[in-house]
Amino acid sequence: MLRLVRAFVAALALVLSLAASARATEEVDLLLVLAADVSRSIDSAKFNLQRNGYAAAITNPKVMEAIKSGRRGKIAVAFVEWSGVTSQKVIIDWTLIGDAKSAQDFSSQIVEAQRPFADRTAIGSGIDFAVAQLARSPYTASRHTIDVSGDGTNNSGRDIQSARDEATAKGITINGLVILSETPLAWNADHTNPPGGLANYYRDNVIGGVGAFVMVAQNFESFGRAIINKLIAEIASQPAPARHASR
Repeated sequence: MLRLVRAFVAALALVLSLAASARATEEVDLLLVLAADVSRSIDSAKFNLQRNGYAAAITNPKVMEAIKSGRRGKIAVAFVEWSGVTSQKVIIDWTLIGDAKSAQDFSSQIVEAQRPFADRTAIGSGIDFAVAQLARSPYTASRHTIDVSGDGTNNSGRDIQSARDEATAKGITINGLVILSETPLAWNADHTNPPGGLANYYRDNVIGGVGAFVMVAQNFESFGRAIINKLIAEIASQPAPARHASR
């Protein structure tokens, strides 16, 4: 009996090892990290705007069509939230999305997860964290993209341009989705409304890599549409609309 148990355990370990190995070599069209800002300036309304926006966008028929149009018809996505220097968390780990069910499952997890923190705004640390997730992905792809959404400038942690440059040197593209604030913060107006505008700040400091672009959410109504357009551009590797395109 003991021999049978040992044989069963050994066989099970082999099956699990082979399954993990097969998963590790599975190729997808894109590795995409959705990196959402949950710093202090992100109030409840903006927080829910991001969560609900990504949840709805990933299941949008046009986004699914873009996924299906790829050579392999599937992508792998991880959803992370970031704030201060040591405040980053994987909300949803690497998930294969290639059909409506997998997209819906991913969407449901975004909505259900609790907010992890509300610290300062360390965009560079957020980029570093996203790069680390790409390095540990169990899937492989020729294109690696980080999708950074936020409503303010970097005010904590390492130099943001250095973080960006190190990421792009690895062949990673960083795109930005800027959430505009109609009313500047009373205690730090330049954080959400810097000179020249937040979109230009993201163009100069955050985005980089092949085909990198910034999209702008002017208000609550346009945020969902901006996410959909951004995901389609990233998945299909198409340039952003001219009015939002950057370097």
